[in-house]
Amino acid sequence: MTTIFLPDIKATQQLGIILGENLNAGNVILLEGDLGAGKTTLVQGIGQGLGITESIVSPTFTLINEYTEGRIPLYHLDLYRLEPQEVTGLNLESYWEGIEVTPGIVAIEWAERMPYLPDSYLKVCLTHAENGTRQADITDVNCELSILSIYI
Repeated sequence: MTTIFLPDIKATQQLGIILGENLNAGNVILLEGDLGAGKTTLVQGIGQGLGITESIVSPTFTLINEYTEGRIPLYHLDLYRLEPQEVTGLNLESYWEGIEVTPGIVAIEWAERMPYLPDSYLKVCLTHAENGTRQADITDVNCELSILSIYI
């Protein structure tokens, strides 16, 4: 696990930009953290890094927002309003396996509500730290991404 301290919103967006510039189609980012911890801000940065100019907003009520204009597609999911058994019915694996959609980056907010996980993913736990700062604890599970060394 790698810990990155994020002193402000701009730093959270910058981490997202770096991810967006370096991740590949099929990469999954599982986002966890309290309300207001910066999950959507991070995804907005990912969109910037992918070259997406469309405004990226939290899909809390729509569940899934698809952005296809960037370097590769970004699929932004929010599971906040769902119970694990409801998540199962969404067949989320179709996004990270590229079934019926163009392969892209899959960013899932409130990923702790997932009853199953992909074989490889980047888990980002955002927490509030002291003095209004944030902390990102990043775990790479079978992605073998070296992009975090770029940020550190």
